[in-house]
Amino acid sequence: MAKYKIAVIGSTGRGDYGHGLDSVWKDFPDCEVVAVADSDPAGLEKAIPRTAAARGYADYREMLDKERPLIVAVCPRWIDQHREMMLACAEFGCHMYVEKPFCRTLGEADEIMRACDMRHLKVAIAHISRYSPQLGQIQRLITAGEIGEVLEIRARGKEDQRGGTEDLWVLGTHILDLMRAFAGEPESCFATLYQQRARATREQIKPGNEGLGSLLGDRVDATYRFQSGITGYFSSQRGAGGHPNRFGLRILGTKGVIEHTSGFGNPAFLMNDPYWSGAKGTAKWRPITSHGLDEPETLTVFDYAGGNPAAARDLIQSIEQGRSPKCSMTEARGAIEMVLAVFESHRHNAPVSMPMANGNHPLADWV
Repeated sequence: MAKYKIAVIGSTGRGDYGHGLDSVWKDFPDCEVVAVADSDPAGLEKAIPRTAAARGYADYREMLDKERPLIVAVCPRWIDQHREMMLACAEFGCHMYVEKPFCRTLGEADEIMRACDMRHLKVAIAHISRYSPQLGQIQRLITAGEIGEVLEIRARGKEDQRGGTEDLWVLGTHILDLMRAFAGEPESCFATLYQQRARATREQIKPGNEGLGSLLGDRVDATYRFQSGITGYFSSQRGAGGHPNRFGLRILGTKGVIEHTSGFGNPAFLMNDPYWSGAKGTAKWRPITSHGLDEPETLTVFDYAGGNPAAARDLIQSIEQGRSPKCSMTEARGAIEMVLAVFESHRHNAPVSMPMANGNHPLADWV
């Protein structure tokens, strides 16, 4: 049987190779890594043996033209190159596995989606929680009424030195994507940004790290209203994370609460307590594993070690079966729309309706 041809795009010093998106393919018996591209010579030299690529290229467009792979791993964490890389892959008819966040603006997202949809290409985004077996178990418990009617979802970022809107972008898209998985489509956002405890101003806008575009605020407080009637909250403050941090979310219902840590196979817990604390009763936290509530865990790989193979295999199956990946461009666009709605709401000091009409970065329009 012919093997699927895989190519890898990295960018040493500008997002590198993401969180293992480059090396997952060599372990698949039905895949062959035909090439890797990196404009940095030293980075390319290291990437060839790490990815088990047959050939190396300095120019990813040359690689795509000569190799004609079925799937390309677009690996850089920095998102200022995602648009150009993904449009090139679409031009050559390649399906893609892409590091998050998806891209910088809704305009870029729509341009990429049009190019891919026109060629019937599948694109999976590395929000690995979407591929975690715990996700389906939590959804089934909620549907079964285990915590009653869901009232709200509370989430926080990692809140390290990137706390605030950098955290919202770099790590928060994991959490916002999870919010959408549990609550559905958002219909509005109201958010406020702070800089050193005062409301952030236009004069404090600065270029963000990792190619994120304009950033503002070392603290973000955002409230989302979902079409399902659920209210979601996301907050992040620089340096407030603690050890261990609170990176994840809580789903609060009329009969109980579920706590879920972002990542593949990471712990989730349920408490049957309408007070959500266990302080006024005998309720205890109960584990939710890949097999369900109170079941033993048999997973042996977690986070990206388990998430990347699950996502890559799901992408291959989506190509074979003619369906969407579990975390497609639609889900990824939804997550960045929730990010950009924060800036739009702060700029106008008012709630903004979703879906948003503004395809630009809202801070770029703040004049």
